[in-house]
Amino acid sequence: MREAIAFLTRLPVGGGALSPRAAVWFPVVGALLGAAVGGAALGLADLVPSLIAGGLAVALELVLTGALHADGLADSADGLGGRDRERSLAIMRDHALGAYGASALVLDLLLKAAALGALAERDELLPVIAAFALSRAAPLPLAAALPYARSGPGTGRSLADTLRPAPAATGGALGLAIAAACEPVTIAAAALVVAGVWWLARRRLGGVTGDVMGAAIELSATLALVMSL
Repeated sequence: MREAIAFLTRLPVGGGALSPRAAVWFPVVGALLGAAVGGAALGLADLVPSLIAGGLAVALELVLTGALHADGLADSADGLGGRDRERSLAIMRDHALGAYGASALVLDLLLKAAALGALAERDELLPVIAAFALSRAAPLPLAAALPYARSGPGTGRSLADTLRPAPAATGGALGLAIAAACEPVTIAAAALVVAGVWWLARRRLGGVTGDVMGAAIELSATLALVMSL
């Protein structure tokens, strides 16, 4: 559990290197993040307008996660502009933010803030827990089904190189169980994102990277929140 928290957040838990079994706990970490972020939105909605409450809740998530997944989305969107696989991977490694990445990031965070605010206005927390639990399970099928796209080290290599089908399936099943108990419609959103990201990553990169996994987390959480409205 500590390893999963250390991998998915910036909380100082001292988890150490990521082991294959840690992947099972990804959706649990997501559910806890969802409870924190959704709870913050609910509490703030009594004090400020709903969109501001949602925006502040998104800010809390960015602090807790170190904006890792938002950064992955921005880098992945910029990489789509590459003319070939090598150029796309080089763009994704570059820390500079391009037009594609900035546009994707702004749209994603705006939609997430609006969705969180709308759910808070309706006093709904369970859809947020479901969305975050499923989103943190989203990298598991990608890492299990696709090779790591880079030849050198990278953020996602520890997961892509060590993940085995059993913990990936267990983590995915746990994410589905949490979502089914909280808000089943989020399952369709996560499935759409995972399928789309898998197709693009396989076609454009020949595999997965940490940025791609981060993009899958970010997009599946946002789409699940929107679809739960």
